Amino acid sequence: MTTFRAYRINKQDDGIVAGFEQMSVDDLTEGNVVIKVSHSTINYKDALAATGTAPILRRYPLNGGIDLAGVVESSDDAELQPGTPVLVNGCGLGETVDGGYAEYARVDSNSVVPIPDGMSAAEAMQIGTAGYTAALAIHRMEQNGQRPENGPVVVTGATGGVGSIAIDMLDARGYEAVAVTGKAGEDEYLKSIGARRILLRDEIDFGKRPMEKAEWAGAIDNLGGDYLAWLTRTTDYGGNIAAIGLASHIKLETTVMPFILRAVCLLGINSVDTPRDLRLAVWSRIGGDLRPRHLETIGSRTIAFDDLPGAFQAYIDGTVTGRTVVEIG
Repeated sequence: MTTFRAYRINKQDDGIVAGFEQMSVDDLTEGNVVIKVSHSTINYKDALAATGTAPILRRYPLNGGIDLAGVVESSDDAELQPGTPVLVNGCGLGETVDGGYAEYARVDSNSVVPIPDGMSAAEAMQIGTAGYTAALAIHRMEQNGQRPENGPVVVTGATGGVGSIAIDMLDARGYEAVAVTGKAGEDEYLKSIGARRILLRDEIDFGKRPMEKAEWAGAIDNLGGDYLAWLTRTTDYGGNIAAIGLASHIKLETTVMPFILRAVCLLGINSVDTPRDLRLAVWSRIGGDLRPRHLETIGSRTIAFDDLPGAFQAYIDGTVTGRTVVEIG
């Protein structure tokens, strides 16, 4: 096979260096399925890795990109025939395995998911890890008794990829989705994707008591820190809090009282190491009852592979709304 381009991240004495390189399939990390990549995405984690802001990669050098979509080029797995439209998210992609920022990827068949019927590769990446994480959170919450009739579900970090798609999915399922954002002026965007109410982060009164007035039947949290602690104090009896991110802080300072007196459940959401059966079940729901209805609004931004290096800083600065798709092939 001829050489192809990849956006490769390396570690040197003076820090992280990233850029385009020529590679062959034999240079890629091991796997029994080769995929011709057509699309990838940019996630906050991708930006952290490419800029060296946080040590996301577990080995160097490595192609970046925690998402990819394309078609099977070759495979040792009888269930993944050449030409099959597929996607990969998580499973070490862009962390321990060469990722989606390349014209070809080689991965283990256990990580490969057929793209749901009626969904294009571009749409699969408009959803990507962000949408998968949102769907996994809702799936886990509903396994634990979350229902629309229980009351409102609040989503922090609402204008980001996970938050935006979570609001879309919740609204489609009949939930009253409440958006928490630090970006004043995004009311129109948030309401257009399904938010019923909007709270500005700077206007939230965290309170000081172990439990405050119960306001939420559930929550999806992208922030951690004081915001997650506030959610534990304000979630109603039997409510589920899905902890997804730590954009605000890694610490959680709260008490056991909400968990005991209100039976609040804190669910940790790990989209990387999801067992295959659960991963397939969640992607099946994304192709069905959890399919986002506003992808053209949430994932309207598409960039060329050549423009990838200049796109990361906006994620670090927190100025991005919605999703970005990268056209690789």
